[in-house]
Amino acid sequence: MRASFVFSEVVNGLRRNVTMTIAMILTTAISVGLLGGGLLVVRMIDKMQETYQDRVEVVVFMTDDVSANDDDCSQQPCASIMSELKRVPGVETVKYENRQQAFESFNKVFESQPELRDVARAEAMPASLRVKLSDPERFGVVQQEFTGRPGVDNVVNQAEYLDRMFDVLNGFRNATFAIALVQALAALLLISNTIQLSAFTRRTETGIMRLVGATRWYTQLPFLLEAVVSGLIGAVLAIGGLLIAKAAFIDRVMAPVFGTGIIPNIEWGDIAVVSPILLLVAAAVSAITGYVTLRLYVRL
Repeated sequence: MRASFVFSEVVNGLRRNVTMTIAMILTTAISVGLLGGGLLVVRMIDKMQETYQDRVEVVVFMTDDVSANDDDCSQQPCASIMSELKRVPGVETVKYENRQQAFESFNKVFESQPELRDVARAEAMPASLRVKLSDPERFGVVQQEFTGRPGVDNVVNQAEYLDRMFDVLNGFRNATFAIALVQALAALLLISNTIQLSAFTRRTETGIMRLVGATRWYTQLPFLLEAVVSGLIGAVLAIGGLLIAKAAFIDRVMAPVFGTGIIPNIEWGDIAVVSPILLLVAAAVSAITGYVTLRLYVRL
């Protein structure tokens, strides 16, 4: 009977302040949804780091005359450059990629973008020596020793491009978290105001309950549950928003970007992993805010 009374009070409280309840739910949904978006970006960055960590190479691009005339790096100066690279401390492997192989790799990477494949030509692809380093810090040595050598056009560290891409993604993640924090502050204020208003409208009922011996926890529990229920509803709406965003935006609009294989796609499983975190955060924040509000501003 006590449980039935508490839950009936929760339902009645949500119905009495329906406009503030809706505002609280929507604000919570937005803040939790932004938090979920930031967590999905974090998972995407983690996937990229796992994917590219062992594939990052230093690329020594050969000049056009070497690319056109040496298919297996058996001629000078390519052969001597490869031999010297293998003797550099910290170099694990050196692999030669000729012009045709570079063209095939280009087509594989941009398989989902036929407009780029149509304009690309094998003659425009430079041959290269792809160097795997056991110590990425050794790039400076390779760059210093081989830049400007006959037959070498340029020395590129792929890790630098990845760092720039990670910086952009991290900036997007930080911006999302910052907006989520502002929205969360608004949600906290709404939760606090809603609880205070609910307590004020039911002050006579709770006063009578206190007079007949009801404990403080028993009179405060309905208000606390109101906040938690509203937070959970907001979290469910946020998860639904993430699912809709994946189906309507990520899978359609962003398909060409993810189709290149450079940036990993956001899977349904990623949302499934993030969803319990969002539910837990929404419930915990709502409960803590409700408890603090009741202890500081409401005397029941």
